[in-house]
Amino acid sequence: MSSVDAVVVGGGTLGAWTACFLAEAGRSVVLVEAATLGAGASSRAAGMVRAQGGTEAAIRLGMFSRDFYAGQPDRYPLDSGFVAQGYLMPCFTDEEVAAAQERIALQRSLGLDVEWWDGDEVDRRRTGLAPGVTSGASYAAGDGYIDAPRNVLAYTAALVHLGVAVRERCAFTGLRVEDGHVVAVETSAGPIETHAVVLTGGPDLARVGELAGARVVAGGTRHQVVVTEPVPGVDVHALPMVFDVTSGIYWRPGDDGGLLWGMSNPDEQPGPGLEVDWPYFEKMRERVGDLYPATRGLGVRRAWAATIDYTPDHLPIIGPLVRPDGRVDGAVVASAGGHGMMWGPGVSRATADLVLDGRTDLLDLTDLGLDRFDADGNSRLAADPIALPFPHRTR
Repeated sequence: MSSVDAVVVGGGTLGAWTACFLAEAGRSVVLVEAATLGAGASSRAAGMVRAQGGTEAAIRLGMFSRDFYAGQPDRYPLDSGFVAQGYLMPCFTDEEVAAAQERIALQRSLGLDVEWWDGDEVDRRRTGLAPGVTSGASYAAGDGYIDAPRNVLAYTAALVHLGVAVRERCAFTGLRVEDGHVVAVETSAGPIETHAVVLTGGPDLARVGELAGARVVAGGTRHQVVVTEPVPGVDVHALPMVFDVTSGIYWRPGDDGGLLWGMSNPDEQPGPGLEVDWPYFEKMRERVGDLYPATRGLGVRRAWAATIDYTPDHLPIIGPLVRPDGRVDGAVVASAGGHGMMWGPGVSRATADLVLDGRTDLLDLTDLGLDRFDADGNSRLAADPIALPFPHRTR
Protein backbone atom coordinates (compact mmCIF):
# COMPACT_ATOMS: atom_id res chain seq x y z
CA MET A 1 0.00 0.00 0.00
CA SER A 2 1.42 3.36 -1.07
CA SER A 3 0.75 6.47 1.04
CA VAL A 4 0.15 10.01 -0.25
CA ASP A 5 -1.35 13.28 0.96
CA ALA A 6 -4.28 13.18 -1.47
CA VAL A 7 -5.89 11.01 -4.13
CA VAL A 8 -7.94 12.50 -6.95
CA VAL A 9 -10.39 10.26 -8.78
CA GLY A 10 -10.95 11.19 -12.43
CA GLY A 11 -8.66 12.43 -15.19
CA GLY A 12 -10.91 15.01 -16.81
CA THR A 13 -10.64 18.78 -16.58
CA LEU A 14 -11.94 18.91 -13.02
CA GLY A 15 -9.85 16.11 -11.55
CA ALA A 16 -6.66 17.10 -13.34
CA TRP A 17 -6.66 20.78 -12.41
CA THR A 18 -7.63 19.91 -8.82
CA ALA A 19 -4.61 17.60 -8.66
CA CYS A 20 -2.43 20.38 -10.05
CA PHE A 21 -3.62 22.89 -7.45
CA LEU A 22 -2.98 20.41 -4.64
CA ALA A 23 0.50 19.66 -5.98
CA GLU A 24 1.26 23.38 -6.25
CA ALA A 25 0.46 23.61 -2.54
CA GLY A 26 3.19 21.06 -1.84
CA ARG A 27 1.02 17.98 -1.40
CA SER A 28 1.93 14.55 -2.75
CA VAL A 29 -0.90 13.56 -5.10
CA VAL A 30 -1.99 10.46 -6.99
CA LEU A 31 -4.56 10.82 -9.76
CA VAL A 32 -6.40 7.64 -10.76
CA GLU A 33 -8.26 7.39 -14.07
CA ALA A 34 -10.19 4.34 -15.20
CA ALA A 35 -9.36 4.99 -18.88
CA THR A 36 -6.87 7.64 -20.02
CA LEU A 37 -6.56 11.35 -19.36
CA GLY A 38 -9.24 13.28 -21.23
CA ALA A 39 -10.93 10.15 -22.57
CA GLY A 40 -14.38 11.49 -21.68
CA ALA A 41 -16.04 14.78 -22.55
CA SER A 42 -12.93 16.85 -21.79
CA SER A 43 -11.44 16.06 -25.19
CA ARG A 44 -14.77 16.38 -27.04
CA ALA A 45 -16.07 19.69 -25.66
CA ALA A 46 -16.63 22.87 -27.64
CA GLY A 47 -14.49 24.76 -25.13
CA MET A 48 -16.78 27.71 -24.36
CA VAL A 49 -15.56 29.97 -21.55
CA ARG A 50 -18.19 32.38 -20.25
CA ALA A 51 -18.18 34.56 -17.14
CA GLN A 52 -21.70 35.82 -17.93
CA GLY A 53 -23.34 33.51 -15.42
CA GLY A 54 -26.92 33.56 -14.21
CA THR A 55 -26.14 33.16 -10.49
CA GLU A 56 -23.47 34.55 -8.19
CA ALA A 57 -21.76 31.16 -7.99
CA ALA A 58 -21.73 30.82 -11.78
CA ILE A 59 -20.30 34.31 -12.24
CA ARG A 60 -17.55 33.84 -9.68
CA LEU A 61 -16.56 30.45 -11.09
CA GLY A 62 -16.66 31.77 -14.65
CA MET A 63 -14.53 34.81 -13.85
CA PHE A 64 -11.89 32.74 -12.07
CA SER A 65 -11.77 30.17 -14.86
CA ARG A 66 -11.54 32.77 -17.60
CA ASP A 67 -8.66 34.51 -15.81
CA PHE A 68 -7.00 31.16 -15.17
CA TYR A 69 -7.00 30.23 -18.86
CA ALA A 70 -5.74 33.67 -19.85
CA GLY A 71 -2.86 33.43 -17.36
CA GLN A 72 -1.71 29.91 -18.20
CA PRO A 73 1.19 30.91 -20.51
CA ASP A 74 2.99 32.46 -17.53
CA ARG A 75 2.29 29.54 -15.19
CA TYR A 76 2.42 26.18 -16.97
CA PRO A 77 4.47 24.46 -19.69
CA LEU A 78 1.51 24.56 -22.09
CA ASP A 79 -1.68 26.62 -22.20
CA SER A 80 -5.21 25.61 -23.23
CA GLY A 81 -5.35 27.92 -26.24
CA PHE A 82 -7.70 30.53 -24.76
CA VAL A 83 -9.01 33.15 -27.20
CA ALA A 84 -10.92 36.17 -25.85
CA GLN A 85 -13.47 36.27 -28.65
CA GLY A 86 -16.27 38.18 -26.92
CA TYR A 87 -19.64 36.59 -26.17
CA LEU A 88 -23.06 37.92 -27.17
CA MET A 89 -26.25 36.69 -25.50
CA PRO A 90 -29.25 37.99 -27.48
CA CYS A 91 -32.78 38.57 -26.18
CA PHE A 92 -35.97 38.18 -28.20
CA THR A 93 -38.79 39.21 -25.84
CA ASP A 94 -39.42 41.96 -23.31
CA GLU A 95 -39.24 39.37 -20.53
CA GLU A 96 -35.80 38.23 -21.70
CA VAL A 97 -34.62 41.85 -21.86
CA ALA A 98 -35.74 42.46 -18.27
CA ALA A 99 -34.05 39.26 -17.08
CA ALA A 100 -30.84 40.22 -18.89
CA GLN A 101 -30.82 43.67 -17.29
CA GLU A 102 -31.12 42.11 -13.83
CA ARG A 103 -28.38 39.63 -14.69
CA ILE A 104 -26.06 42.41 -15.88
CA ALA A 105 -26.59 44.32 -12.64
CA LEU A 106 -25.55 41.25 -10.64
CA GLN A 107 -22.57 40.58 -12.91
CA ARG A 108 -21.34 44.17 -12.64
CA SER A 109 -21.73 44.13 -8.85
CA LEU A 110 -19.27 41.21 -8.80
CA GLY A 111 -16.75 43.01 -10.98
CA LEU A 112 -17.54 41.61 -14.42
CA ASP A 113 -17.04 43.95 -17.38
CA VAL A 114 -20.27 43.42 -19.33
CA GLU A 115 -22.25 45.68 -21.66
CA TRP A 116 -25.87 45.99 -22.76
CA TRP A 117 -26.51 46.56 -26.46
CA ASP A 118 -30.03 47.49 -27.49
CA GLY A 119 -31.45 46.12 -30.74
CA ASP A 120 -30.18 49.06 -32.79
CA GLU A 121 -26.69 48.69 -31.34
CA VAL A 122 -26.66 44.96 -32.17
CA ASP A 123 -27.62 45.83 -35.74
CA ARG A 124 -24.84 48.43 -35.98
CA ARG A 125 -22.19 45.96 -34.84
CA ARG A 126 -20.63 43.17 -36.88
CA THR A 127 -22.18 40.09 -35.27
CA GLY A 128 -23.48 37.96 -38.14
CA LEU A 129 -27.01 38.21 -36.73
CA ALA A 130 -29.87 39.14 -39.04
CA PRO A 131 -30.88 42.82 -38.78
CA GLY A 132 -33.83 43.36 -36.46
CA VAL A 133 -33.83 39.80 -35.15
CA THR A 134 -33.03 40.71 -31.53
CA SER A 135 -34.43 43.02 -28.87
CA GLY A 136 -30.94 43.58 -27.50
CA ALA A 137 -28.09 41.53 -26.05
CA SER A 138 -25.56 41.39 -23.25
CA TYR A 139 -21.92 41.32 -24.30
CA ALA A 140 -18.68 40.52 -22.47
CA ALA A 141 -15.53 41.17 -24.48
CA GLY A 142 -13.39 39.00 -22.19
CA ASP A 143 -15.37 35.80 -22.69
CA GLY A 144 -13.96 33.34 -25.18
CA TYR A 145 -13.07 29.73 -25.84
CA ILE A 146 -10.32 27.18 -25.46
CA ASP A 147 -9.25 24.25 -27.61
CA ALA A 148 -10.52 21.15 -25.79
CA PRO A 149 -7.87 18.64 -26.95
CA ARG A 150 -5.17 21.21 -26.25
CA ASN A 151 -6.61 21.64 -22.74
CA VAL A 152 -6.06 17.92 -22.15
CA LEU A 153 -2.47 18.32 -23.31
CA ALA A 154 -2.09 21.38 -21.07
CA TYR A 155 -3.21 19.68 -17.90
CA THR A 156 -1.25 16.55 -18.78
CA ALA A 157 1.92 18.64 -19.10
CA ALA A 158 1.09 20.43 -15.85
CA LEU A 159 0.55 17.14 -13.99
CA VAL A 160 3.94 15.86 -15.13
CA HIS A 161 5.65 19.19 -14.39
CA LEU A 162 4.20 19.27 -10.86
CA GLY A 163 5.08 15.67 -10.06
CA VAL A 164 1.55 14.26 -9.77
CA ALA A 165 1.59 10.46 -10.00
CA VAL A 166 -0.90 9.66 -12.77
CA ARG A 167 -2.27 6.13 -12.83
CA GLU A 168 -4.24 5.52 -16.01
CA ARG A 169 -6.39 2.43 -16.54
CA CYS A 170 -6.68 2.28 -12.77
CA ALA A 171 -10.30 2.23 -11.64
CA PHE A 172 -11.61 3.57 -8.34
CA THR A 173 -13.41 0.78 -6.49
CA GLY A 174 -14.18 2.19 -3.06
CA LEU A 175 -13.09 3.91 0.14
CA ARG A 176 -11.73 2.68 3.42
CA VAL A 177 -13.27 4.71 6.22
CA GLU A 178 -12.49 4.45 9.94
CA ASP A 179 -14.41 6.44 12.58
CA GLY A 180 -15.81 8.69 9.87
CA HIS A 181 -12.42 9.50 8.33
CA VAL A 182 -10.93 8.41 5.00
CA VAL A 183 -7.89 6.21 5.52
CA ALA A 184 -7.42 4.70 2.05
CA VAL A 185 -8.71 4.64 -1.50
CA GLU A 186 -9.39 1.24 -3.09
CA THR A 187 -8.44 0.85 -6.76
CA SER A 188 -8.23 -1.94 -9.31
CA ALA A 189 -4.45 -1.81 -8.85
CA GLY A 190 -4.60 -1.98 -5.07
CA PRO A 191 -5.20 0.40 -2.16
CA ILE A 192 -3.62 3.82 -1.67
CA GLU A 193 -3.32 5.08 1.88
CA THR A 194 -4.44 8.69 2.26
CA HIS A 195 -6.46 11.02 4.46
CA ALA A 196 -7.84 13.11 1.59
CA VAL A 197 -9.72 12.12 -1.56
CA VAL A 198 -11.46 14.15 -4.26
CA LEU A 199 -14.21 12.35 -6.17
CA THR A 200 -14.88 13.58 -9.71
CA GLY A 201 -16.18 11.60 -12.65
CA GLY A 202 -18.26 13.79 -14.93
CA PRO A 203 -21.27 11.85 -16.25
CA ASP A 204 -20.11 8.80 -14.23
CA LEU A 205 -20.02 10.68 -10.92
CA ALA A 206 -23.17 8.99 -9.61
CA ARG A 207 -21.46 5.61 -10.05
CA VAL A 208 -18.31 6.91 -8.35
CA GLY A 209 -20.52 8.03 -5.48
CA GLU A 210 -22.13 4.59 -5.23
CA LEU A 211 -18.71 2.96 -4.99
CA ALA A 212 -17.91 5.37 -2.16
CA GLY A 213 -21.15 4.43 -0.41
CA ALA A 214 -23.05 7.64 -1.15
CA ARG A 215 -25.81 8.95 -3.39
CA VAL A 216 -24.59 11.72 -5.70
CA VAL A 217 -27.33 13.42 -7.68
CA ALA A 218 -25.63 13.89 -11.06
CA GLY A 219 -26.29 12.49 -14.49
CA GLY A 220 -25.11 12.31 -18.07
CA THR A 221 -26.74 13.41 -21.30
CA ARG A 222 -25.84 13.83 -24.97
CA HIS A 223 -24.38 17.06 -26.28
CA GLN A 224 -23.70 17.58 -29.99
CA VAL A 225 -21.23 19.75 -31.87
CA VAL A 226 -20.88 20.49 -35.59
CA VAL A 227 -18.36 22.46 -37.65
CA THR A 228 -19.67 23.90 -40.89
CA GLU A 229 -18.03 24.59 -44.20
CA PRO A 230 -16.45 28.06 -44.43
CA VAL A 231 -19.01 30.85 -44.09
CA PRO A 232 -18.91 32.71 -47.43
CA GLY A 233 -17.73 36.30 -47.28
CA VAL A 234 -17.38 36.26 -43.49
CA ASP A 235 -14.33 36.25 -41.24
CA VAL A 236 -15.75 34.20 -38.37
CA HIS A 237 -12.77 35.15 -36.19
CA ALA A 238 -13.84 38.81 -36.35
CA LEU A 239 -17.32 38.17 -34.94
CA PRO A 240 -18.39 37.50 -31.35
CA MET A 241 -19.53 34.12 -30.11
CA VAL A 242 -23.29 33.89 -29.63
CA PHE A 243 -25.44 31.95 -27.14
CA ASP A 244 -29.11 31.66 -28.06
CA VAL A 245 -30.47 30.71 -24.63
CA THR A 246 -33.97 30.27 -26.09
CA SER A 247 -32.97 27.26 -28.18
CA GLY A 248 -29.85 26.21 -26.28
CA ILE A 249 -27.58 26.78 -29.29
CA TYR A 250 -24.22 28.53 -29.16
CA TRP A 251 -21.57 29.16 -31.78
CA ARG A 252 -17.98 30.32 -32.13
CA PRO A 253 -15.25 30.34 -34.79
CA GLY A 254 -14.44 26.87 -36.06
CA ASP A 255 -11.77 25.38 -38.28
CA ASP A 256 -10.74 26.94 -41.61
CA GLY A 257 -13.41 29.64 -41.65
CA GLY A 258 -16.29 27.44 -40.58
CA LEU A 259 -18.66 27.96 -37.68
CA LEU A 260 -18.59 25.62 -34.69
CA TRP A 261 -21.91 25.32 -32.96
CA GLY A 262 -23.25 23.10 -30.21
CA MET A 263 -26.67 22.04 -28.98
CA SER A 264 -28.48 19.94 -26.42
CA ASN A 265 -32.00 18.62 -26.88
CA PRO A 266 -34.12 19.59 -23.84
CA ASP A 267 -36.59 16.80 -24.61
CA GLU A 268 -33.98 14.04 -24.67
CA GLN A 269 -33.98 11.52 -21.85
CA PRO A 270 -30.89 11.34 -19.62
CA GLY A 271 -28.28 8.79 -20.56
CA PRO A 272 -25.12 8.30 -22.59
CA GLY A 273 -24.99 9.34 -26.23
CA LEU A 274 -22.09 9.39 -28.67
CA GLU A 275 -24.04 9.39 -31.94
CA VAL A 276 -25.23 12.58 -33.66
CA ASP A 277 -29.00 13.04 -33.81
CA TRP A 278 -29.24 14.27 -37.41
CA PRO A 279 -33.02 14.98 -37.41
CA TYR A 280 -32.54 17.25 -34.40
CA PHE A 281 -29.56 18.87 -36.12
CA GLU A 282 -31.73 19.70 -39.13
CA LYS A 283 -34.31 21.30 -36.86
CA MET A 284 -31.68 23.40 -35.14
CA ARG A 285 -30.03 24.32 -38.43
CA GLU A 286 -33.21 26.19 -39.33
CA ARG A 287 -32.94 28.21 -36.12
CA VAL A 288 -29.28 29.04 -36.74
CA GLY A 289 -30.10 30.06 -40.32
CA ASP A 290 -32.84 32.40 -39.11
CA LEU A 291 -30.47 34.08 -36.69
CA TYR A 292 -27.30 33.95 -38.80
CA PRO A 293 -28.43 34.01 -42.47
CA ALA A 294 -24.92 33.56 -43.93
CA THR A 295 -24.91 29.96 -42.62
CA ARG A 296 -27.95 28.83 -44.61
CA GLY A 297 -27.22 25.90 -46.86
CA LEU A 298 -23.73 25.27 -45.50
CA GLY A 299 -22.56 21.69 -45.35
CA VAL A 300 -21.04 20.06 -42.29
CA ARG A 301 -17.32 19.31 -42.26
CA ARG A 302 -17.23 17.57 -38.86
CA ALA A 303 -19.75 16.49 -36.26
CA TRP A 304 -19.57 14.60 -32.99
CA ALA A 305 -21.43 13.93 -29.78
CA ALA A 306 -20.27 13.50 -26.20
CA THR A 307 -21.90 12.43 -22.98
CA ILE A 308 -21.58 15.37 -20.63
CA ASP A 309 -22.42 15.64 -16.96
CA TYR A 310 -25.15 17.75 -15.42
CA THR A 311 -26.97 18.29 -12.15
CA PRO A 312 -30.75 18.80 -11.89
CA ASP A 313 -30.36 22.48 -10.97
CA HIS A 314 -27.50 22.96 -13.47
CA LEU A 315 -25.23 24.17 -10.68
CA PRO A 316 -21.92 22.72 -9.45
CA ILE A 317 -21.45 20.28 -6.60
CA ILE A 318 -18.59 21.22 -4.28
CA GLY A 319 -18.74 19.74 -0.81
CA PRO A 320 -18.08 16.84 1.53
CA LEU A 321 -19.07 13.27 0.77
CA VAL A 322 -22.17 12.38 2.77
CA ARG A 323 -23.16 8.73 3.27
CA PRO A 324 -26.27 7.37 5.02
CA ASP A 325 -24.28 7.13 8.23
CA GLY A 326 -23.04 10.71 7.97
CA ARG A 327 -20.33 12.91 6.53
CA VAL A 328 -16.98 11.36 5.62
CA ASP A 329 -14.12 13.57 6.75
CA GLY A 330 -11.41 13.96 4.15
CA ALA A 331 -13.66 13.15 1.16
CA VAL A 332 -14.81 15.91 -1.19
CA VAL A 333 -17.19 15.57 -4.15
CA ALA A 334 -16.81 17.87 -7.16
CA SER A 335 -18.94 18.36 -10.29
CA ALA A 336 -19.05 21.26 -12.72
CA GLY A 337 -22.68 20.50 -13.56
CA GLY A 338 -22.16 20.39 -17.32
CA HIS A 339 -19.78 23.36 -17.46
CA GLY A 340 -16.42 21.62 -17.33
CA MET A 341 -14.56 24.05 -19.58
CA MET A 342 -16.43 27.12 -18.36
CA TRP A 343 -16.26 26.50 -14.60
CA GLY A 344 -13.69 23.69 -14.36
CA PRO A 345 -10.67 25.61 -13.06
CA GLY A 346 -12.87 27.53 -10.60
CA VAL A 347 -14.50 24.38 -9.25
CA SER A 348 -11.05 22.76 -9.06
CA ARG A 349 -9.63 25.70 -7.11
CA ALA A 350 -12.53 25.68 -4.63
CA THR A 351 -12.26 21.90 -4.26
CA ALA A 352 -8.53 22.03 -3.62
CA ASP A 353 -9.11 24.79 -1.06
CA LEU A 354 -11.57 22.53 0.80
CA VAL A 355 -8.97 19.78 0.96
CA LEU A 356 -6.20 22.14 2.05
CA ASP A 357 -8.02 24.51 4.41
CA GLY A 358 -11.59 23.28 4.83
CA ARG A 359 -12.89 26.46 3.19
CA THR A 360 -12.46 28.70 0.14
CA ASP A 361 -12.54 32.43 -0.51
CA LEU A 362 -13.56 31.95 -4.14
CA LEU A 363 -17.30 31.62 -3.51
CA ASP A 364 -19.88 30.71 -0.88
CA LEU A 365 -20.20 26.91 -0.78
CA THR A 366 -23.00 26.83 1.80
CA ASP A 367 -25.66 25.63 -0.65
CA LEU A 368 -23.50 23.76 -3.17
CA GLY A 369 -23.05 20.47 -1.32
CA LEU A 370 -24.91 17.17 -1.65
CA ASP A 371 -27.31 18.12 1.14
CA ARG A 372 -29.21 20.48 -1.18
CA PHE A 373 -30.91 17.49 -2.84
CA ASP A 374 -33.85 15.69 -1.27
CA ALA A 375 -34.58 11.95 -1.38
CA ASP A 376 -36.14 12.32 -4.84
CA GLY A 377 -33.16 14.22 -6.25
CA ASN A 378 -34.85 17.63 -6.17
CA SER A 379 -32.69 20.63 -5.35
CA ARG A 380 -33.74 23.36 -2.96
CA LEU A 381 -31.96 25.86 -5.24
CA ALA A 382 -33.42 27.52 -8.31
CA ALA A 383 -31.81 26.30 -11.51
CA ASP A 384 -29.23 28.40 -13.30
CA PRO A 385 -31.42 30.40 -15.74
CA ILE A 386 -28.90 30.51 -18.59
CA ALA A 387 -27.44 27.02 -18.63
CA LEU A 388 -27.74 24.65 -21.56
CA PRO A 389 -31.13 22.88 -21.64
CA PHE A 390 -30.07 19.95 -19.48
CA PRO A 391 -32.67 17.57 -18.03
CA HIS A 392 -34.08 18.49 -14.61
CA ARG A 393 -33.87 14.92 -13.36
CA THR A 394 -31.05 12.38 -13.48
CA ARG A 395 -33.21 9.31 -14.11
